[in-house]
Amino acid sequence: MTIYSDLIQHQKNQRKLLAILVDPDKIILKNIPELVQNIAQTQADYIFVGGSFLSRGHFKKVVKKLKKYSQLPVIIFPGNTSQISKQADAILLLSLISGRNAEYLIGKQVEAAPRLYHSRLETIATGYILIENGRTTTVEYISNSKPIPRNKPDLAVATALAGQMLGLQLIYLEAGSGAKKRVPLQMIKKVKEIIDIPLIVGGGIKNKKQVLQAWNAGADLVVVGTAFENNNYK
Repeated sequence: MTIYSDLIQHQKNQRKLLAILVDPDKIILKNIPELVQNIAQTQADYIFVGGSFLSRGHFKKVVKKLKKYSQLPVIIFPGNTSQISKQADAILLLSLISGRNAEYLIGKQVEAAPRLYHSRLETIATGYILIENGRTTTVEYISNSKPIPRNKPDLAVATALAGQMLGLQLIYLEAGSGAKKRVPLQMIKKVKEIIDIPLIVGGGIKNKKQVLQAWNAGADLVVVGTAFENNNYK
């Protein structure tokens, strides 16, 4: 079974999912067994791995060790085209559909496509939508694109719907790493009401209560990163 078919099956069964996002730049390789144990305690369904700014150059080693010590599927959430490893179970091929920078709509994807093809890695086309969170995020700065205003849920709905109509397999509403404000629950609800494909929500989610709120609003998969990283996810 592919990761995507697994996501679709859980969506049909209305089983809500959790992913823990780990940043390779912030991981010490020898600590990965302990990291995996901590992830297991969250009862996560997936491990996402990736970062907007990668400088240490041990991305593939991190993925390989995560696979060695964890039974959970490892999904690459790439911040740039260097973040590809055939050791992973799948990769989200992100298209920044909330922005108007062609490099992040199709340019980077063209650059990565040959490597992805030869890696035989499962590739899941994902409509990536940045949502205003109260501060400038790394993704916003690097991609030189503006997020959708948090008080414009109809714009997020139209963007998500366009992504689905274009054939994208997932929609990802992203407030950004360390966001001051998470994606508004009403926005999640309105997007979920209009799309049929699975909906991922991440950014600024600090605890289990907020995960549950996002699930109840309509998120099929919630991603927790910074709170877990700072040992604050409870």
